[in-house]
Amino acid sequence: MSETSILPGEVAQFAAHAGDWWDPDGSEAMLHKLNPVRLKYIRDQVDQHWQSDECSLRPLAGKSALDVGCGAGLLAEPLARLGAKVTAIDASAELIAAAKDHAAGAGLDVDYRAVAVENLGGEYDLVTCMEVVEHVAEPAGFVAALAKRLAAGGLLIMSTPNRTAWSRLLTITLAEGLGRVPKGTHDYGKFITPGELGTMLGKAGLKVVDVEGIAFSPLKGLHLSEDVRLNYLIAAVRG
Repeated sequence: MSETSILPGEVAQFAAHAGDWWDPDGSEAMLHKLNPVRLKYIRDQVDQHWQSDECSLRPLAGKSALDVGCGAGLLAEPLARLGAKVTAIDASAELIAAAKDHAAGAGLDVDYRAVAVENLGGEYDLVTCMEVVEHVAEPAGFVAALAKRLAAGGLLIMSTPNRTAWSRLLTITLAEGLGRVPKGTHDYGKFITPGELGTMLGKAGLKVVDVEGIAFSPLKGLHLSEDVRLNYLIAAVRG
């Protein structure tokens, strides 16, 4: 296994959009649409895992969180607002700079670092990794590195596109073809099925506790669903 799973070409692809990452109508508009769906799932899993009060505004108070592949902080900032002490990492120095600037403007304390997860120490109660595993060189090694950062009793949550004809149509043919997502963002050959990711997590010493789809419809837009054909979220704990 290489020292890190970082692919320079993938990093450059995302770094190019650092300047408008926080623009809901910019190049990362799809991430802005995905983020509320992810957050709903994360909140549900956090409440179940730690038996939190579902009405609490800060269910992660007193807990540490690590967001891997954080981009410019779209998920890290909400995690901080939910009470977590957040460390957020990305391979792109440009994105980390943008994330630091935005967090400072929002008055949020997030520990942003330009580092690979394989080179990070420490353990965290919550580890999140959204739409990243399909962009790394060695997914199994990357998942193992994520597992090493998970504290005993902790919760890992990931999301990634499924490898189906439906995901290829919506994610690449339509989303990239129509300019909804920057062209070249995805490589269908690197998409991972829930079964494959579950096997990687199992080999890393974790147990999958939940899988839920992110589906799309003209009426609902992106939403949580039992349909995992397009994209899915997966939650795991120490086995």
